[in-house]
Formats: sequence, C-alpha cells, structure tokens
Amino acid sequence: MTDEPATSRRAFLAGTAAAGAGLVATSATAQTPDPLITEVQEWASIFGDPVDATPYGMPIEFESHVVRRNVEWLTESTASSINFTPIHALEGTITPQGCAFERHHSGAISLSKSDYRLMINGLVDKPLVFTFEDLLRFPRQITTAFCECAANGGMEWGGAQLEGCQFTQGMIHNMEYTGVMLRDLLAEAGVQTEGKWVYVEGADASSNGRSIPMEKALDDVMVAFFANGEALRKEHGYPVRLVVPGWEGNMWVKWIRRIGVYDQAVESREETSKYTDLMPDGRARKWTWVMDAKSVITSPSPQAPIRHGAGPLVITGLAWSGNGRITRVDVSTDGGNTWTPARISGDAKSKALTRFHHDINWDGQEMFIMSRAIDETGYVQPTKQALRDIRGLNNVYHNNSIQTWWVRADGEVENVEIA
Repeated sequence: MTDEPATSRRAFLAGTAAAGAGLVATSATAQTPDPLITEVQEWASIFGDPVDATPYGMPIEFESHVVRRNVEWLTESTASSINFTPIHALEGTITPQGCAFERHHSGAISLSKSDYRLMINGLVDKPLVFTFEDLLRFPRQITTAFCECAANGGMEWGGAQLEGCQFTQGMIHNMEYTGVMLRDLLAEAGVQTEGKWVYVEGADASSNGRSIPMEKALDDVMVAFFANGEALRKEHGYPVRLVVPGWEGNMWVKWIRRIGVYDQAVESREETSKYTDLMPDGRARKWTWVMDAKSVITSPSPQAPIRHGAGPLVITGLAWSGNGRITRVDVSTDGGNTWTPARISGDAKSKALTRFHHDINWDGQEMFIMSRAIDETGYVQPTKQALRDIRGLNNVYHNNSIQTWWVRADGEVENVEIA
C-alpha cells in the first residue's frame, strides 16, 4: 500500500476545480454530468420548516441510524443492562447526551430538582443535607472527561466476538461537565482527620454504592448537574451525578444522594464480588479503578465500511487514558508489522477522549488496521496477547488491548485477531 495522501488529493482537487471552471460539475468517478448540482432541486424551490417547528432540536431524519444499541442476549433484563455509544458514526471528541451509552443496575429513575437531596455524614464536623438549589450556590467548575465502563471490550477477551465498533468498544462517552468540586462540599462539612475514604451511593433502587479514597475525592471528583451545556439527561443521573475522571464508570454514581466519610473502605456486595479482575492463579485484582491507555479505529470499522473504493482514505479513531493526556497514537495497516504516527486533531485533554486522523491513499488491497495509544506517563497500549499472558482468559474488566479490523478488498470490515 502506498502512502501518498497529498499527491492524490492535489490531483483530485485539480480535477474538480477544472470542472467547476466550466460551470459543469462531474462525478469524481464516472465523469458524467451530475443533475444534483446542474439542475435546480425541489428543496431550493420551496420554504423549509419554520423556526418553531422543533422547539427542542433533534437530528435530521437522514441521521436516524446514529443511535444507541443494546445486545439483547447480554443481560436477562434491560432494566439492569447496557447500551452502546455509536462511536463509529460520530466525529470530534464530545459525545451528544442522546448518544452516550447507558449502564443501569435497576433502571433510570425520574427524580425532580425539588425532590433532590444530598447528604454528607460520617466523620465530618457538621453533617449536612443539600438541596439542588444549595448546590448551585457553590463555585462551579467545568471539566471534560471520558466515562468508560470497566467491561468495555470485555467480551473480546476470548477472541473476536462482535461485529461492530459500537459493540466492542462503545461502552464509553466523553462530555463536558459543569458542577461543583466534591472537595468544596467536603470542606463545608469539615472532614475529620480520621476520614480516609468516602462512600457514595445513589438514590435509585440499586444505590450502587462505591468507595473512593480521600486523595481522589479531594483531587478532581465533581458533583455535576450539567453535561454539554444542558441539564443531565434522565439516563445519566438527572439532576445530579458524580464525575470521577479517569476511573472506571461504575464509580460515577448517578442520582447521588449520600456521601459518607469513613476511616476505611465500605465495600458493597458488587464492589467485593463483581468489580474485580480474575487472575490465572485464582486470585483477583481488587480496586483497579484507573482505565489505562486505549484507542480504537472508529472508521473504517465493521459498521463503517469503505464505500468509495480505492483512493484517498481517512482513517480515524479515538484514544484515551485515565492516567492523563494522550501524547501519540500510532496506526498500522499491515497487522502491526509497521506503525506510523497518526495526526492528533484538536486539543489532547487529560483524561478525555482524543481524536486522531491518519490520511492514506488506499490501493484497494486488504488491510489489517489497528491503533495503539501512548499517554504522558509513557505507557503504551498493549496487544491482547500481552494482556492474556499476564491476566489469563477469565477476565471481564479492563481490556485495553489493541483492536484489529480486517478491511477486505471490497471495503467491508470484520473484527478479527492477528495470530
């Protein structure tokens, strides 16, 4: 495969510019007149919708395929299940709330701002109960962070399983949050010297209680009530949720109702029995909160095949790290034999999704494409086999290994593994 993006694009643009000079647009492939540009179309002859047609704007009908999807056989009930972000169909780094994956343990609840209460108790000088209006009086901060389910990619431990970037790596979203820092609320209550942990629980039936070390609680944890400039959606914890940048999604407690300060971790049943990583010798890794550096090519991918044939091709994807900022993303088109640095587009923010692009001239031959992320600590995203060598095959959580897509000569894409 030849890497000549600049030359091929110059030739393409020169051809279209020449066509434009003659006021007759032609197809880049067929070189025949295109009535969509040479003739007046219906939409240019009539009035469109008025400004009050959609008081709350929704995506146009042509984008109706860009939706969250679930896997029916994954759980017994959808009230305690997961749906997946259509990352293959999105660009940039910010995930629209309406597309952001959901994970519920007992279903999404409806809790109004007027009924909302947040308690802080335990080893504090002054136990407090806040209303929603109380929270609005504290100094606000803004942070952009990814939220990734610890099980993202978990079904791939035993081999290539699901045909779709959305299903293999879509348990993730990245949003701009506005709220108050947890440290400010804890300062208001006065954490006692013995307080080393906070235990956070939600207002839903499952409560999903989770323990967080005080160092993290006082660092970058946020009590958030806005996402991407608007109120949280119901499924994302309206009216208030916890944001724990860089740490696994089960820590991001929704509909947060109580923060208890304790001298040791208070372990819920799920925390003890579920959110651990099984090792080959029968032991389990505990408290593996940080989501290590990871990346995935979102296009081309099984749900985003190549439709235009050989020629200029933009390979794009996402990279992220719970340890900080992504500093480099490499892309391989030959199954990992050779790697080329991709172009990081926009700002690479700490503990947030980073978009990368890699421009090539595809010759129409099959490719095995993959990406690997490197973060500011120097950590390099591992291969799946490298993880298996250490952690075996019994894992569900924390699979941050390199994902491989097989691009066939016809442009279709499949989920595969490289031996």
